[in-house]
Amino acid sequence: MQGSVSFDGEWITITKKLVGQAAQQFRLRATDITGTRLKPATRLFHGYVQFVLPGSAPAAEEKGLMAGGRPPQSDPHSLSIPHRSNAAAAALVAAVEQACG
Repeated sequence: MQGSVSFDGEWITITKKLVGQAAQQFRLRATDITGTRLKPATRLFHGYVQFVLPGSAPAAEEKGLMAGGRPPQSDPHSLSIPHRSNAAAAALVAAVEQACG
């Protein structure tokens, strides 16, 4: 799976693309976010960034060697991150939390 996440100061855009499928884009307004979760990646396992919306619980982490403790790929409010993206993900989460007030 390939993916990206961006933040323009108002909207968070998560793009996910599974092999052989069209890319899916999910947009979330920063002021609607009630929580964030960041699990930094290790050199062996991907981490994730996740955004929580009102009235919904964070997606549970999947167990198993391939999942590596991340939410399911089908969760539109989270994205797996590789080790090299830890700093960028932390900066993104900080910017979103600041925009949320």
